[in-house]
Amino acid sequence: MINARIIMFFLGSLLIAESVFMLIALAVSVIYSGIDFNYLLISATATCLAGLLLVLPNLKIDKKVEKRESYLIVSLAWVLMSLFGALPFFISGFIPSFTDAFFETMSGFTTTGASILNNVEALPHGLLFWRSLTHWIGGMGIIVLSIAIMPMLKSGGVQLFVAEAPGISPDKLHPRIKETAKKLWMVYMLLTVVLTCLLHVFGMDWFDSINHAFSTIATGGFSTKQASVAHWTSPSIHYTIIMFMMLSGINYSMLYFAFTGKIKKLIKNTEVKFYLFLIIGFGLLVGLGLWIYMDLPLEKAFRDGMFQVVSVMTTTGFTTNDYMQWHPIGLWLILLLVMLIGGSAGSTSGGIKVVRIHILLRNTALEFKRLLFPSAVLPVKYNKTVLSDKTVNSVLAFVILYVVLIILGTFVLSFTGLDFTSSLGAVVSSIGNVGTSLGETGPAVGFAGVSAFGKWVLSFLMLVGRLELFTVMILFTKSFWKK
Repeated sequence: MINARIIMFFLGSLLIAESVFMLIALAVSVIYSGIDFNYLLISATATCLAGLLLVLPNLKIDKKVEKRESYLIVSLAWVLMSLFGALPFFISGFIPSFTDAFFETMSGFTTTGASILNNVEALPHGLLFWRSLTHWIGGMGIIVLSIAIMPMLKSGGVQLFVAEAPGISPDKLHPRIKETAKKLWMVYMLLTVVLTCLLHVFGMDWFDSINHAFSTIATGGFSTKQASVAHWTSPSIHYTIIMFMMLSGINYSMLYFAFTGKIKKLIKNTEVKFYLFLIIGFGLLVGLGLWIYMDLPLEKAFRDGMFQVVSVMTTTGFTTNDYMQWHPIGLWLILLLVMLIGGSAGSTSGGIKVVRIHILLRNTALEFKRLLFPSAVLPVKYNKTVLSDKTVNSVLAFVILYVVLIILGTFVLSFTGLDFTSSLGAVVSSIGNVGTSLGETGPAVGFAGVSAFGKWVLSFLMLVGRLELFTVMILFTKSFWKK
């Protein structure tokens, strides 16, 4: 039997936490004497009151969370946070359509970075900061944050962590899941602070530095400028963001080991090596193509190629160039491929994930050997560990479901008026939490032209992609609701 009261308690607690984050954006509005002060105050108050209405009647209940409750809490938390997170944009009138406001906010929390705004710079500082802050909150994970800071969570933290964490099996850095969550957030905050300082040193003001650090470390892609990172022509800024996007696409457990002196664990990790091989290889290939076919200077071609490949593969979504103008067509088809691959498991990146692609390739190669030597025992190994059939089957199921959702999503979206390229790009971008897309939803256009129905479909795909498919899709199965 599903315990509705424990679900309401945790959802209410998260809304109260969200209202506190809104107050931080409110403080930014005060600093810049923004016209968004009242809108943020009303939104924070409404969010806090809604949270209290859910928490207060359930204060004395047992805080133990079972598996079914964990899936519901995680899925509903992201929806509810986005619904209330949309209030500042909607109430202020800067995004007059609630559908658009919800799309923008879901895109923020899921670190997708897809935007309907055609003039980002028209937003006052408080709303711009809130927009970037949704990235930062969602990057490491709403539930991981709650596990780290909620003292009332007595048991069930592992269930919640597993339901939200990206990858084939979440890494525990400590026997207690709360300590694992704290360590992950410590690395996350450290990277954010370091990047903020570096961006400021290289020419951004403090406001832009903080906002772009939030977006980069969360691999989100929201910028304070309509031209995205292309607004700054400084190679130092571009290379710095490239480096930190790459770092944020690595498993945070590996980064923690590296920061604590266990660098060999990072260097020897199979996924990290394959991730770097793919990202550098594709980056150099695109850079070479830009130099040969687009007649760009060598350094600029290398920088733009590497920036765009890193941005798309880590599903950050920043742009320094409108890649839909690149020739030949194969250059941006490479970007579509790396959109599908994504970053590492346990990172803030989206996509299928490098580890799944690698396991899939290894299993395929072994399948040829099994045909030749049917009696041989040829297990799939990863990081010198033999993977169980259950793990391999889970990877296969994930990839198949991922492809099926892309096909269905593209089919549905094509009926909303978008052409095939735009529909495919928007779906791959949304389910992979990438942000930048193709065709009519490409980097120079955005998602403003997508129909209201299309935006709700894409918002759902953003959520499904961020929570690794099964956490959300299991809610639509009969077995989940059986007693």
